[in-house]
Amino acid sequence: MVNAMPDTVQKTNLLGLTREKMEAFFLSIGEKKFRAEQVLKWVHHNRVGDFEEMTNLGKALREKLSCVAEIRGPEVVSESLSQDGTRKWVVRVTSGSCVETVYIPESGRGTLCVSSQAGCVLDCSFCSTGKQGFDSDLTAAEIIGQVWIAARSLNNIPARSSRSITNVVMMGMGEPLLNFDNVVDAMNLMMDDLGYGLSKRKVTLSTSGVVPALRRLAEVTDVSLALSLHAPNNTLRDQLVPLNKKYPLEVLLPACTDYIGGLSDKSRCITIEYTLIKDVNDQPEHAIEMIALLKDTPCKINLIPFNPFSLSDYERPSNNTLHRFQRQLQEGGYNTTIRRTRGDDIDAACGQLAGNVQDRTRRSARYQQSNLKQDDLISVKAV
Repeated sequence: MVNAMPDTVQKTNLLGLTREKMEAFFLSIGEKKFRAEQVLKWVHHNRVGDFEEMTNLGKALREKLSCVAEIRGPEVVSESLSQDGTRKWVVRVTSGSCVETVYIPESGRGTLCVSSQAGCVLDCSFCSTGKQGFDSDLTAAEIIGQVWIAARSLNNIPARSSRSITNVVMMGMGEPLLNFDNVVDAMNLMMDDLGYGLSKRKVTLSTSGVVPALRRLAEVTDVSLALSLHAPNNTLRDQLVPLNKKYPLEVLLPACTDYIGGLSDKSRCITIEYTLIKDVNDQPEHAIEMIALLKDTPCKINLIPFNPFSLSDYERPSNNTLHRFQRQLQEGGYNTTIRRTRGDDIDAACGQLAGNVQDRTRRSARYQQSNLKQDDLISVKAV
């Protein structure tokens, strides 16, 4: 049986340990390093959560592990299935808050959207997550645990293969770069052959633009990068993405191009995410500005129609507006797609993830403040 909540005795949760940390754990308890490979395969390849099921480990070692370690994912509160096949899991993390994970099946691929924080401190005006305030960073076990839970669930569905999850995007609740170390550990497990064996091209980190952490990211990984842009100039982006006041476009875009330019695979580019909001950032002049702004940025553009939620007065643009905006960017030389809305009937579409966050930011009291406080960025380590 998999424990959903911590036991009274503090045990090491093996679920979030990378290969190197798993090896260090086994050495610390007087065992050989090769045990790490065995356990990693049991946990991530076979989705096993009980040491007694690990049949190539001796009985004495299994008993020892039961005393000092555990394999504990987040507690699954609910699982919802959309009419279009999208699945959403609501899971409870250690802090008591709930976060959401979404699986989007498509022809030939299955994308899992994973959360990195309970809530979000950035308060982007078009995003439901930010309106919930912020509670806590997720641990590496709680981040990779979402992949583990989804894989276990999907494998129980008839006609599903063990490779149902082909892509993972760090685009769920939270800003991944504000939970740097835990996100990097979880992504390493996603790409490790002893973990989920995903290609670095198939793991994507989406950021609103925490520049110091982005520059640090280039030193430790080469996952794919998506930038939540949403506006073609600083004035508008200050309103939609308040973080822009600290890291404006003239600082942010060079950091993104430096990251992508440092990758060994020179064919890769940045995915620019742009949420189109009726009468806010969807006009022809905005497309013209975008064409000029991104002229030196190797990128493809993903247009996202705004998905309404209860705390926002924004509206979704018409299909004619969406396609007109797309055509302008394509004529400007950019590979531009429109993201198909998926899972909106279960509030699983982009921008709708809210969970149930025990807010520690007193968001309602500080909602009118225009500047992002430095204290809110304490999770970011200086480069």
